Amino acid sequence: MAAARVRGVTRCRHGVHGNDGVFETLPNSQEQATSVACTTQAAAPLPPRWPFSVAGNRVICRKGGSFISYLCHRSCRRFTSDRPSPPAGEGSRFVDVGGNHSVNAGKEQTRATVDEVCRVLDGSPWGPEAERLLSEIHAKPNREVIFGVLKRQTDLNLALKYFRWVEKITAEPHSVEAYNSVLMILADTGKYDCLEKLLEEMSILGYGLSNNVCIELVKSFIKSRRLRVAVDSMQMLRKFKFRPAFSAYTTLIGALANAREPDLALTMFHQMQEVGYELNIQLFTTMVRVFAREGRLDAALSVLEQMKSNSFEADLVLYNVCIDCFGKVGKVDMAWKFFHELKAQGLRPDDVSYTSMIGVLWKANRLSEAVGLFEEMEQDRKVPCAFAYNTMIMGYGSAGLFSDAYKFLDRLREKGCIPSVVAYNSILTCLGRKGKVDEALKLFEEMKKDAEPNLSTYNIIIDMLCTSGQVEAAYQIQHTMENAGLFPNVLTVNIMVDRLCKSKKLDEAWKIFEGISQKGCTPDAVTYCSLIDGLGRTGKVDEAYRLFERMLDAGHNPNAVVYTSLIRNFFRHDRKEDGHKIFKDMNRRGCLPDLILLNTYMDCAFKAGEVEKGRSIFEGIRAHGFPPDARSYSILIHGLTKAGHAQETYKLFYDMKEQGCVLDTLAYNAVIDGFCKAGKVDKAYQLLEEMKVQGHPPTVVTYGSVIDGLAKIDRLDEAYMLFEEAKSHGTVLNVVVYSNLIDGFGKVGRIDEAYLIMEEMMQKGITPNVYTWNCLIDALVKAEEISEALVCLQSMKEMKCAPNTYTYSILINGLCRVQKYNKAFVFWQEMQKQGLVPSVVTYTTMISGLAKVGNVTEANRLFEKFKASGGIPDSVSFNALIVGMSNANRAMDAYRIFEETRLRGCKLSAKTCIVLLDSLHKAECLEQAAIVGAVLREMAKSQHAARSL
Repeated sequence: MAAARVRGVTRCRHGVHGNDGVFETLPNSQEQATSVACTTQAAAPLPPRWPFSVAGNRVICRKGGSFISYLCHRSCRRFTSDRPSPPAGEGSRFVDVGGNHSVNAGKEQTRATVDEVCRVLDGSPWGPEAERLLSEIHAKPNREVIFGVLKRQTDLNLALKYFRWVEKITAEPHSVEAYNSVLMILADTGKYDCLEKLLEEMSILGYGLSNNVCIELVKSFIKSRRLRVAVDSMQMLRKFKFRPAFSAYTTLIGALANAREPDLALTMFHQMQEVGYELNIQLFTTMVRVFAREGRLDAALSVLEQMKSNSFEADLVLYNVCIDCFGKVGKVDMAWKFFHELKAQGLRPDDVSYTSMIGVLWKANRLSEAVGLFEEMEQDRKVPCAFAYNTMIMGYGSAGLFSDAYKFLDRLREKGCIPSVVAYNSILTCLGRKGKVDEALKLFEEMKKDAEPNLSTYNIIIDMLCTSGQVEAAYQIQHTMENAGLFPNVLTVNIMVDRLCKSKKLDEAWKIFEGISQKGCTPDAVTYCSLIDGLGRTGKVDEAYRLFERMLDAGHNPNAVVYTSLIRNFFRHDRKEDGHKIFKDMNRRGCLPDLILLNTYMDCAFKAGEVEKGRSIFEGIRAHGFPPDARSYSILIHGLTKAGHAQETYKLFYDMKEQGCVLDTLAYNAVIDGFCKAGKVDKAYQLLEEMKVQGHPPTVVTYGSVIDGLAKIDRLDEAYMLFEEAKSHGTVLNVVVYSNLIDGFGKVGRIDEAYLIMEEMMQKGITPNVYTWNCLIDALVKAEEISEALVCLQSMKEMKCAPNTYTYSILINGLCRVQKYNKAFVFWQEMQKQGLVPSVVTYTTMISGLAKVGNVTEANRLFEKFKASGGIPDSVSFNALIVGMSNANRAMDAYRIFEETRLRGCKLSAKTCIVLLDSLHKAECLEQAAIVGAVLREMAKSQHAARSL
């Protein structure tokens, strides 16, 4: 037979079936396929397992042996751990010139066998009967059948049972194609329990992982939102010496970037380099974007430096990404630098470059620079850039410069362009944000001359009308929209429900929710979430939970947003146990919390007084895969400070710095308050100055914390200077700041200054609260200006500010101090009528006062009432009551109190014992007098011994 070449791979001068032959193998540089030359030759004895033997580049086949058998053998040996296997049907190719009929018959037989096996697998559950039927079909399956069966399987469990059964009956390892087929089923089903075991077996056998399988595994993880598991799996592949596919890396890095997981993306980025893949500019761009978008500018700049060190030159896309991302996190100067640098590199800014930079300048309120850059862009330009015009219109609108925004509409018309619906929508959005509803409605009518309103336009109008409470007008706009051939979509419904809920118009929101199906659409998870949150905020938490159950019944998967709302509202309405149950239910359903939910849950726990639970949630943030942010630390520091653990602020503050958290105003306020409460006022003052340098203007909370801290350590002049500074900067001070300053001046006896601050406060229209009055009354009582304190009490009542327990306690203690016990008792009775519960100090003071003026009956009644309510009397109460009863000639009652005092371990004074002893002698209670005398002698001995020491 003449020599023939088939696809440049195989030469043949003799049929491959029937006669013995010698095949000559030649390497192919592109596919490493096998080229073969065949000549007739007598065959030597061959091993029983294979119908051929190999000697150098010559393959000797015995009669009946096929070259296909040799190729199968050869291909099984070609796989290595770092080289992916070729797809089924590719690799070495051989054309049977003389035996086409035999090959086709073999294929038909294989297909029929595969069909029979699949019928058995699909038709009956796995067990001994199924295994018997399979054994009858093919007692020893060949690789083509195994591969064919596995390719058809969709049930991973069934595929694995068949896979292991074949392994058992053949007592041989599976082929690499079989392993890759099982892994493909695993990727399709999303069941990864056996992934590590399969990879380990492949590694031991020296098999390679198909690129397609690797990519499908990564896509499967991404689809199920298990990105961290995907990263772990890539690490597992490297552990078993596999080389993941290039596309698997790039796909995963892209998904991690979209999910805002910069650290995991960087891990995969570095691993790509470790396995020897060449990076490209697109990957560097992705890494810069993900870090810059998260505000981690140092890391983004580090990636750029690495790019330059690898001899990559930034392209226009990368520069545009840098301008946009750095600008959005407030680094305007850096964005400007990149804009000028791209021009210096010989690149020409495109429309994206200009519009991104203009948008950044607008957001930074750098109006003149934005206008200048726009004019530069417009030079010698015949066709205006609609996107740039829209950006300028949005910028002017956001700044409230609507006349300039309208001029840009005119400018577009002058250039022969009709303003688009996007331009009008931009102005309408800004008008809505500024509350200019009437002007927006007027523009809405005018825009119809240039552009037909679209669904977004109507949604903007409906949004602002619902926000302003004009529900009927919103319904009219909805009817107008329907008449124009546009029908409300679920976004329209969501806007109306959400805005009405926030305006506490729940009846209207519920009406829209119930009627949504009549509008041709069904509520989505956002609709449910808005209404659940609205119900919860108004205290209807049970109704909110019932709606949540209805949402589940409708087939919607609850997300972290709806769980956050439920947890927050249950805690807010004193249902903390239900709040905890909601969090457990979320975990049970497999819904992953986000950082906002964890921060909210931690905040709720601290506010409910569960300090240790709050700590536990903070520690669990990392376990859920999130690094704590500035908000997390702020909540923790604030919660611990409120719980009396302000001394921990220092450590937490530096932990936050080490984690790279960028402090915002809320974080600065929490840390400053913690330092002040811990007595580290100088450190708090330093942070106040740092806050200003970092571009965060101090708020009333900031000033209030530092003023209070200074006042509490008697640095009142500094506190007052800071008070004046706050006013000079236009900070509107509240009643808390004024009260803290009044308290500080009052405690050191500077009553006149305290009065002046109170007067200034009232002149500014700030109404003193009960704490303010208590601070002033306490200062007057301590200065023994009781009459003035009573005048303040009267003024307080006239201003409709009801005195509280602390107010009465201050007055009662003050009156008793100046021995006006009867007047104190009047306030005691008034306090009781108001339903206020006296404090331990007030009880003790009143008991002592009544006893001293001889009203021992009332004193004893209060004493017994105090104990019955769970109060624990102190030694002052006991001593005062004993003396009072002794002076009232109630010696035995006094002695009873004496014994109780000793039993409780309270200290008795020598004066008390002497008065009691005298009363007992007068009542001729000699036995009791002897006991009191003995106690007196012991006291004298103890005092003498103490003096001797």
